[in-house]
Amino acid sequence: MKKTIALLLGAALLCAGIAQAAEKPLIRIGARVFTEQTVLAEITAQHLRANGYQVRVTGGLGSSLARQAQETGQLDLMWEYTGVSLVSYNHIEERMPSAEATYAKVKELDAKKDLVWLTPSKFSNTYALALPREVAEAYPQIGNISQLNQVLRDEKQRTHLVALDTEFANRPDGLDGLKELYDLQVGRANIRQMDAGLVYTALRNNQVFAGLVYTTDGRLNAFDLKLLEDDKQYFPDYTAAPVVRKAILDANPNLAALLKPLAEQLDDETMRQLNAKVDVEHQSPSVVAAAFLREHPLSEVQP
Repeated sequence: MKKTIALLLGAALLCAGIAQAAEKPLIRIGARVFTEQTVLAEITAQHLRANGYQVRVTGGLGSSLARQAQETGQLDLMWEYTGVSLVSYNHIEERMPSAEATYAKVKELDAKKDLVWLTPSKFSNTYALALPREVAEAYPQIGNISQLNQVLRDEKQRTHLVALDTEFANRPDGLDGLKELYDLQVGRANIRQMDAGLVYTALRNNQVFAGLVYTTDGRLNAFDLKLLEDDKQYFPDYTAAPVVRKAILDANPNLAALLKPLAEQLDDETMRQLNAKVDVEHQSPSVVAAAFLREHPLSEVQP
């Protein structure tokens, strides 16, 4: 008899545990196919799990597929970039006067699609031109793109190579627009088109004079590259923020409070360090995320 009661009690507790687990909200997070997105998704997933949520992460997505999945309700939360939403998803070519204006515009536009932009981070993963260490030391006067252009103009007799990823080199809002705004003195003979990852290799090996990079890439610090100021503000703002479906936020309003302190911990330098741990030190994103959350304890808000 006692054995039967013990079995029944155990079964009851097991069922209660299953029911309790089933009651926890499920948040489906998407991540696009590059390191930063994977790291952000992993940090967010671990943070939400610590606060009682079930989480499912789907990574390796292309931009269009990820956006479509969120708009159709297959994904609940994504870390998105203001410039991507503005240009790629909402087809707004008008240049915004500031990062704040860009954020306000995409927040307004995406609200019509039942997507809510939460508190933005403090980092923008935008484009920049960078110099290898040896070039930066030889040309200390180059601190921005206009000054780079002056050197290219003054030293026409020399072949200064500029490495660009193939997509940027061939987009109308890429190299052509950059050349027009800055009257950039680079011709076809000066341009080397290559895979984005190879641009960093060419810079590290001093094979080019300058190259196109991303401002939160971990290799910037690891390869000792010098970022140039975009003094005429050609490159759009790409501030990152968590974007959540309105239906999910309505059902779980504490998500905004949970993700706010996380977003506020993330600036350009922090993201470079996190990305470098994966791309340069070859740590797994889950290990990097766990270490970040240990070092940056965030307030807990129970669902």
